[in-house]
Amino acid sequence: MLEIISQPWHWAVSGVMIVVVMFLLLWFGGEFGVSANLRTLCAIGGAGKRYKFFDFDWKSQTWNLVFIGGAVIGGFIASHYLQSPEPVAISESTQAYLQSVGVATPQTMTEGAGFVPSEVFDVANLFTLKSFIILIIGGFFVGFGTRYAGGCTSGHAISGLANLQLPSLIAVIGFFIGGLVMTHFILPHILTL
Repeated sequence: MLEIISQPWHWAVSGVMIVVVMFLLLWFGGEFGVSANLRTLCAIGGAGKRYKFFDFDWKSQTWNLVFIGGAVIGGFIASHYLQSPEPVAISESTQAYLQSVGVATPQTMTEGAGFVPSEVFDVANLFTLKSFIILIIGGFFVGFGTRYAGGCTSGHAISGLANLQLPSLIAVIGFFIGGLVMTHFILPHILTL
């Protein structure tokens, strides 16, 4: 059984599970979004005493905190106990592109699982200019963009589109365009610094 669980599954399994979760959320009047948890955590910390944005009934969002906690625990279990014995399958053209910008892809499990490039996310590189740009400035843009768009990619792309909301469709189009611009025009320059 463990061998079956640790193998890559077809993408449709995730799609069906997302549909089931969205149906249940809509049925019970909930909305899905990961970034909403940041607002909830700030409200729990008392930010509502100073800022009206954080002054709301955070206890009604406890289910979302539990969901995110489950995602973190599930990710830990999957990465430590259910990991496939093979590195992530990455196409040869993608490997060649990554190599051209200085990112190596692992060929064996001893080199890494291939989920995150060590050239970017290794602790030894944390205080380099490249990591500063990626983590600090990138984090600011993600936080600003999430607030400006009124939600994160998961909230708009899953929950907003399931509710047929035009602002979510516009936001998702913007996310994709931003992702393409970042991937093809900005990230290669950052990685070759």
